[in-house]
Amino acid sequence: MSKQGQSSGSYSGIFPKKGWAERSYRFWRHRIIPQMFRQPEGETLHANPEAPADGKTRVTWIGHASFLVQFDSHSVIFDPNWATWMGPVKRQQHPGLHLDTLPEVDLVCVSHAHFDHMHRASLRAIQSRHGIMVPKGSGSLVRKLGFKRVTEMAIWEEQILDGVDVIHTPSHHWGARFGHDTHRDYGGFIVKTPRNNVYHAGDSAYFEGFKEIGKRYPIDIALMPIGAYEAPSGRDVHLNPEEALQAYLDLGAKKLIPMHYATFPLGNEEPSEPEERLLKEADRLGVLDQILILDPGEGVEI
Repeated sequence: MSKQGQSSGSYSGIFPKKGWAERSYRFWRHRIIPQMFRQPEGETLHANPEAPADGKTRVTWIGHASFLVQFDSHSVIFDPNWATWMGPVKRQQHPGLHLDTLPEVDLVCVSHAHFDHMHRASLRAIQSRHGIMVPKGSGSLVRKLGFKRVTEMAIWEEQILDGVDVIHTPSHHWGARFGHDTHRDYGGFIVKTPRNNVYHAGDSAYFEGFKEIGKRYPIDIALMPIGAYEAPSGRDVHLNPEEALQAYLDLGAKKLIPMHYATFPLGNEEPSEPEERLLKEADRLGVLDQILILDPGEGVEI
């Protein structure tokens, strides 16, 4: 695979843009150093092992990009991360669920190899009947974590496991874990059951690929990133709230649940800004009733 990443998708590159030194100074001065001395907010709850009501999907936000999604007969966990620290970045909200109370899931899906999405210590603690799915080039990072099966997926590839259809979708991002390993792919996932489906966008900036995803597949629930858009590097790597809503409309989804904010401070924006901007734009567009804001540990049945 080339450094430009995917056979279908969009590569952000890895080099910072002009002005990165000033942005990085502000990031350390106003985000990293102050948050080191704050205690995480919220509480950690016990996971609900029961299946949701017949025909419903229960979505529980754990924090950051981590979700437990329970269908009436299957369950999936996306990008599980229970870390307190990501390098110098301290978690600002407690994980919504106790890791040791998670039920065994059918599948784990990890969108890409970045440390805040592929947290190996968390993955090692999760039991999964059908193993883990990762983008092409990242299988070597998870093969020794105890999963029965490791599946690497190419963009637009589909896998059917015990009645669950999983599709790996494109994004506008990059997949290197250490900077030099740019061969690693990246993207999102659609998980479909006979009655419901959920789309987890992974990490992405806005790109035309959201329209293509929406053309190919119906989406009931879209889990969309809305934070870290004021990246110190200045690169175009994350959706801002307005772009997340546009991507959601491109997808033609029925409900939007935001993620990738209020957990790890990864951008120069104020912590409360992503949610405020999302709700303001949703109100302007007349889709406020389609937005579901969750607290970590809160499960909603749709």
